[in-house]
Amino acid sequence: MQIRRAGSQPSGKGPAEWFTGAVRVDPLFDPPAPARVYGASVTFEPGARTAWHTHPLGQTLIVTAGCGWAQREGGPVKEIRPGDVISFAPGEKHWHGAAPTTAMTHIAIQERLDGKAVDWLEQVSEEQYRR
Repeated sequence: MQIRRAGSQPSGKGPAEWFTGAVRVDPLFDPPAPARVYGASVTFEPGARTAWHTHPLGQTLIVTAGCGWAQREGGPVKEIRPGDVISFAPGEKHWHGAAPTTAMTHIAIQERLDGKAVDWLEQVSEEQYRR
């Protein structure tokens, strides 16, 4: 058994090449191989969001605070709130983040396939975000 104490892992700033706006990433778990799943708590300040991206084995988000938005390619922007669980299929192009005036925090859970968990793509434009 391993207990990861709250605050035992440093918070990180979401890199500008993967995010728009102020984003904080707090690692939750990242066990060694052969485990493939890892998770983080991600907080987006109002208007902040991910770039478009995909996950080879999909992704699950659990919204824990605030109000956010998520969109899969070709679909409408959907509002997401605390308690919502959002699942993206393997390879599904999508983005997620805070609403324009409200911060949002979610737990993100994904698995690695051959060591890779995400493929980052282009930034979400203001026009795409505001739809």
